[in-house]
Amino acid sequence: MIEMAVTMTVFAILVALGVPAMNTWIKNNKVRTVTDSLQTGLRLAQAESLRRSRQVVFALTNSTTPTLIPLPAVAGGTSWAIWTLPSMTNAADETPTFIQSGVLTSAASSQVTIATTGNVSTVCFNSMGRLVNNASANVIAITGGDACVQPTAGAPPVLTFNIALAGADRPLQVNLGLGGQVHMCDPNVAISDAHPEGCP
Repeated sequence: MIEMAVTMTVFAILVALGVPAMNTWIKNNKVRTVTDSLQTGLRLAQAESLRRSRQVVFALTNSTTPTLIPLPAVAGGTSWAIWTLPSMTNAADETPTFIQSGVLTSAASSQVTIATTGNVSTVCFNSMGRLVNNASANVIAITGGDACVQPTAGAPPVLTFNIALAGADRPLQVNLGLGGQVHMCDPNVAISDAHPEGCP
């Protein structure tokens, strides 16, 4: 009986020590999942702009029907959606075309936050896969969000998406460069030869 009581006590102590580490791991995993989905959407938008030789808009949204236009874009939205924009020469003959959408935060990861520099909700890739300004993107494909603007902060300029969750010890950052480069990094670590996962 004494041996069983000692065993149960030791087991309870080990469980008590392991639970906080497990909770942190779960929260870090939620941050990573949201970051992967965001990175996938941005890379797909750039790839589709090159493949279709059309300007493509990537929008963050809270809409449950991202296939419908107008799409309300929201900075820090729970989902993303990708649309082609009509070419400037045939704008009257073409309509925006839905490509794909994805979920960033679901019920399981609803407390994960996504913050962008300048509260940007949309980015546009031109037919060469580069970020472009497009003041009419709101009118053509989305309403309620900012028009597509190129990043101006940094040298070279990058648009940053910061993904975090209270209780997680590994926030992540996605950097989107003017040339369409997507780079995920750890904002708590300075990039170096020893730490290529760090942020510039």
